[in-house]
Amino acid sequence: MLSMLRTHDKIVGAKQVKRALAKTGVEMVFIALDADKKVTGEIEELCRLRSVPITYVDRMEELGEACGIDINAAVAALLNKN
Repeated sequence: MLSMLRTHDKIVGAKQVKRALAKTGVEMVFIALDADKKVTGEIEELCRLRSVPITYVDRMEELGEACGIDINAAVAALLNKN
């Protein structure tokens, strides 16, 4: 699943993911389990409301690496192809 972040259009970061969820432009969301719940809680709720699947990743470092960035990432999302 994480390998999809390398090959598909994506966004990284809580603000960007929230914006995309508001526009229903998200195929799947990735959330790091070690991220602050203040950051991820609202995103999890938006995903449930919009029936967007969530994939949990153990560490923020692992998610950042999968996104191809040099910093840790709490959340990332794959964008719809349309």
